[in-house]
Amino acid sequence: MAIFRNKYKKFGDEKLMQYIQRGEISAFNELYDRYSKRLLFYFYRELGGDEDKAQDFLQEIFLKIVEKHALFDTERKFSTWIFTLAYNMCKNEYRRLEVREIVENNVDMEAISHDGESEYLQAERHTDQKMFERALSVELEKFDDGHRSAFLLRYQQNLTIKEIGEILGCSEGTVKSRLFYTTRKLASRLRAFNPYKAEVSTDEKIQ
Repeated sequence: MAIFRNKYKKFGDEKLMQYIQRGEISAFNELYDRYSKRLLFYFYRELGGDEDKAQDFLQEIFLKIVEKHALFDTERKFSTWIFTLAYNMCKNEYRRLEVREIVENNVDMEAISHDGESEYLQAERHTDQKMFERALSVELEKFDDGHRSAFLLRYQQNLTIKEIGEILGCSEGTVKSRLFYTTRKLASRLRAFNPYKAEVSTDEKIQ
């Protein structure tokens, strides 16, 4: 019921996990609302655009939260913990598969709509965006797990360098190095779309 959900909206993620650990499973609904879309998109990207598998992984990770909530250290940041779980799930899936296929990304992007634009221009932009999304998905599959995950966690999930390092189990310098390498390679391979600036921001450069 909405009245129970509203009760938990004012609390941070870590506090919600404390409530869940105390048996107030209704707090789970608020966490689901906050993270389900982000995690679904992360799984979708990491799993080569397989929507069904992404949905399965989404259900599995939230089931882990309910069943293994006692393992969460409330002194840790919840977002780092949950994306560490997500990353490890994907890594285990890669190991399980004998052959990894590159799957075209068929994301149904929201139509771009601007006042005064003709339907033709809207359709053209929509098509260009879909082409870029497919190309980006294919190119990301060519990177190893560490480089691809660092890129997605940084630019899709907007996590900090420190948080990414904790999730991937590497130093901040390594994260920056991976981001620098990946963005440079993508900028070159996707030059026709011009999705990135020529320079990488100073906070992403190798120290």
